[in-house]
Amino acid sequence: MFDSFISILTNGNPGLLLQVVVALALTFAAIYLLKGRSWALMYVALIPFLNWSFGVIPEFELVGKDATWTHGISLHPMTIITGMVFVIRDFVQREMGHRVLAVMAMAVAWSFFYAWPVIALASGIAFAISEGVDWLMFTFTKYRLSTRILLSSALAAPVDTTVFLYGADLAKQIEFGAEPGNSLHIANWVVFVIGKMVGAVAVSMIMRRREDLGQLDPAEA
Repeated sequence: MFDSFISILTNGNPGLLLQVVVALALTFAAIYLLKGRSWALMYVALIPFLNWSFGVIPEFELVGKDATWTHGISLHPMTIITGMVFVIRDFVQREMGHRVLAVMAMAVAWSFFYAWPVIALASGIAFAISEGVDWLMFTFTKYRLSTRILLSSALAAPVDTTVFLYGADLAKQIEFGAEPGNSLHIANWVVFVIGKMVGAVAVSMIMRRREDLGQLDPAEA
């Protein structure tokens, strides 16, 4: 059990344990000094976990390959949780203001370390672009809080999905000799985006109800 934990923590490189522990300690210390608390810590911890999970947990097949669905349709079990990252980032911004940009940079850096090697670049780029879109939407629109959470996720999820599936598609071509379009095709894209939006819709509905009951200020940043 302990060896498994070390392997996960170091992304399969136990010889880097000391460096990883020191880097994590510095990361969490920086977050604390930037006034980040529970949401920020959860955000940065969640990114490495998700990137690790996409490398070791296989997708499950929703629809097999046939004449209609040439490549089939698959979904990763962590897709819905990935969608929650956008919502959590919005709460980090409420907690830290624009200092959230520094936390986003830390999360991107860690995603490069923990992502499955063959899709590390695509994963990092997808994360940086989609989170940037999410930040712009959440920062510069004047909609009520529940609406901003929903719309920022709706814009970020398609961007993240497109870049990530492109990277996964290319990786499978390089590693396994798969045909182009094995992951990035319209059916897969739609399923992934819907999966990522489930969490955002649920949180938005909860926040909307709290706004309507007067328990939360709709204009809160």
